[in-house]
Amino acid sequence: MRPVPEGVLEISFFPARHGATVAAVALVRILVDGYSLLHGWPELAAGRARHSAAAREELVRRLTHYRDAIGTPITIFFDGAGAPPGTPKVPSTPEVEVLYSRAGQTADDLIERAAHRFSDYGEVLVVTDDYTERDVVIGFGGLAESCENFIRAVEAALGDLAREVKFHNRQEQQRFKHARTA
Repeated sequence: MRPVPEGVLEISFFPARHGATVAAVALVRILVDGYSLLHGWPELAAGRARHSAAAREELVRRLTHYRDAIGTPITIFFDGAGAPPGTPKVPSTPEVEVLYSRAGQTADDLIERAAHRFSDYGEVLVVTDDYTERDVVIGFGGLAESCENFIRAVEAALGDLAREVKFHNRQEQQRFKHARTA
């Protein structure tokens, strides 16, 4: 796999079975509809309810690793008005922001507002399986991707990262062994 410059994310706009088209796009931020992604990724927190705190925490953990691999900041939006009172919220960082909607608004409302505001700074990718939401974001000039395609991109990037770390660790072990025998 060829190296991708910091801040550039490769996005597959069509499923591979249709002859994948890949484009390199400089993204300022990835905006994720959290519950939409959780529904499309059942193995993420197997045996847990899609709206559970454990499922949300695992999603944030996995997307934090993905962000570390690609360098593009991510904001994950959850519908917060439907969460039971006292539901713990996963802490945010500037690199991986976690936001909950308030009563009277939806995560979609927040995503649309963020996509519109970020559009002045560069490309924004919205990840959702909501077709209407994708159309609105594309209308703002943003990019939209299905959860299925995004999950494949995340898993591929994390697999590549794991292989790179394993290769690096082997090199360091060999270097250490050679240094000890010298």
